[in-house]
Amino acid sequence: MQNHGSLEGKAALVTGGSRGIGLAVAHKLGELGENVTICGRDRKRLAEAVDELKGKGIKALGIHADVTLATDVKLLVQQAENSFGPIEILVNNAGIGYFAPSHEASEATWNSVLDTNLKSVFLLTKAVAPGMIARHGGHIINIASLAGRSAFKGGGIYCASKWGLLGFTQCVAEDLREHGIRVSAICPGSVATEFSPHTGMDVRKMLQPGDVAHAVEMLVTQASQSFISEVHIRPTQKPSS
Repeated sequence: MQNHGSLEGKAALVTGGSRGIGLAVAHKLGELGENVTICGRDRKRLAEAVDELKGKGIKALGIHADVTLATDVKLLVQQAENSFGPIEILVNNAGIGYFAPSHEASEATWNSVLDTNLKSVFLLTKAVAPGMIARHGGHIINIASLAGRSAFKGGGIYCASKWGLLGFTQCVAEDLREHGIRVSAICPGSVATEFSPHTGMDVRKMLQPGDVAHAVEMLVTQASQSFISEVHIRPTQKPSS
């Protein structure tokens, strides 16, 4: 693993960073010396998250943004780079779920899930890739899901977004690896956050946000000659009611 000092003072951007997995990732990157920008749509939660990060001595910035909108993404990246310099690490974490039969869903639901979980990754990647190519380096880490590998009842729309995300990640990795840019996906199982549909499960047996943050740390500290393309994370015990 590389010396953590190599990350000192560099800039990271974490989408959906005001809670859950995103906030845990922001904490971990801050601990590694990164200056961290987080974004979200809930202004109150965003402000609280920034205060929490700064309370741990982390240089942090919160930007209100809707990552499904190209105009918001452009401003987000500009503001983040104006504050902390070129983005070296992008963690595409923003996501929503829909867990019910697909035939019962509205078109608006389909659009919302696919735009948040997939389109946003395209927009953010498009925004940061030119700078990373010019600098010949960078990390793009997409928080996917084991749902991108497995089918389950009521998961049609969510799985479609995550299967698409994995395909996109793999292709972009091939597009950018010759430029020294590593593009990876992390696929966790159910994580104990307010997002997950874990009603009735024993949360003590579920993955925790910090488990995903640990995987991010592994990816950004790997030696320069290595490239981990996909990480699967499962709990040691299957959660049960």
